[in-house]
Amino acid sequence: MPFNPMFRKPKNELEKGGRPSKRVESDVEMTQNCPSCGNANPIAELWENLHVCSNCGYCFRLTARQRIGYLTDRDSFKELFAEIESRDPIGFPGYSDKLEQMKKTAREPEAVVCGVAEIDEEPCAMFVMEPYFMMGSMGAAVGEKITRLFEYAEERTLPVIGCTVSGGARMQEGIVSLMQMAKTSGAVKRHSSAGNFYLTLLTDPTTGGVTASFAMQGDILMAEPGAIIGFAGARVVEQTVRKKLPPGFQKAELLLEHGFVDMIVPRADQKRIISSLLAMHKRRGSDEDGV
Repeated sequence: MPFNPMFRKPKNELEKGGRPSKRVESDVEMTQNCPSCGNANPIAELWENLHVCSNCGYCFRLTARQRIGYLTDRDSFKELFAEIESRDPIGFPGYSDKLEQMKKTAREPEAVVCGVAEIDEEPCAMFVMEPYFMMGSMGAAVGEKITRLFEYAEERTLPVIGCTVSGGARMQEGIVSLMQMAKTSGAVKRHSSAGNFYLTLLTDPTTGGVTASFAMQGDILMAEPGAIIGFAGARVVEQTVRKKLPPGFQKAELLLEHGFVDMIVPRADQKRIISSLLAMHKRRGSDEDGV
């Protein structure tokens, strides 16, 4: 029985009549296309540029740990309340499995990371929401962690820096999730009444119940360029009011124009400006019991 050539190992380029073997292009640079302008950004360049498109300035989404890394002083961040995780309070179908999946995908136990840190040697308490854990949605655990952070900061006369990114309240927890709006707002109010400073950095997207509570209650509202900030989605609003919405609706730039945010700050300047604001609002005692 003649040997079937289709099962024969192909000749390599060193054999007579052979075809060149596939060569791995080790010098080919990995890139990531910008969803705004389509520019192919080299991955190494993106990291150096804080994940901002070199062509149009589009801000790529960051994980909570990445944002903490570029905003805080090296090795100054100390995490708090990491043990608090979501449960399934109303027995929502498939929710428990979803939570386990999200922990593996986001590599975080919950949709917010809380702690204390220094920003250019200015001490502060900080929470940073995690977009890859159910789009930073707010459940009971998120509300509890943020509430405890404000209480911790109030006791120690610390300012709070909050970085928000969220799709809103977590529907799988029903009314328990919605209750976090009042709970966190109360904690923000008590922290503020004690004379402490709170700054929010609104990133894309900050929507729903998070916008309607602690995200918009900062003494200063800072936003990233192009961030979507709003309550209901643009399509829902358009269908409700039955009118065409203006260009850039819910974008940070339009909110700045109408006085809903105080400033839009490029990612490269955020650490410097936040540290300056912390220095301006420093209170006596903040260095004694802080980080």
